[in-house]
Amino acid sequence: MREGNRYNQMPRNIEIKARIPDIKATFIRVAEIADQGPIEISQDDFFFSCPNGRLKLRILSHGKGRLIFYKRQDRHGPKECFYVISETKSPESLLKVLSLAFGQKGHVKKHRTLYISGRTRIHIDRVDGLGDFLELEVVLNEGEDLKTGTAEADELLERLGVSREQLVEGAYVDYLHS
Repeated sequence: MREGNRYNQMPRNIEIKARIPDIKATFIRVAEIADQGPIEISQDDFFFSCPNGRLKLRILSHGKGRLIFYKRQDRHGPKECFYVISETKSPESLLKVLSLAFGQKGHVKKHRTLYISGRTRIHIDRVDGLGDFLELEVVLNEGEDLKTGTAEADELLERLGVSREQLVEGAYVDYLHS
């Protein structure tokens, strides 16, 4: 199987991440356009060495977690992200196994407030050691053209008053460990 075909079979979204200077104003603007939320989530993300993309274990409250593999370009603006998620009820033991097998690459602790607007997940993240961010994930349908999702993301950025200068590339872990 060619590499491109392997990733084409995975769920995907258009993702944008931006630094936000005024979290209170962002909460107000997001609440005005959201269909659902807010949902408060504490997340502890542990990243592992992975040559084909990024691999992280997200530990949530109540002994639950998610092992997440994803692949995307690190660049400013909208970017296509392929991902696979596996739920776990024993994240602490999985953390131990993955750390021994692959080695930890980094750790990100954050508080996330989740909103939903249409098919877009809107995250307002308070990242320990980094500050406040807005993240959009426009979930794409199978086979859907990237242009449609990108246009939706751009429209949401405009409605939320986020400028291109606020956009960041990469993952939070890149900024904490650079």
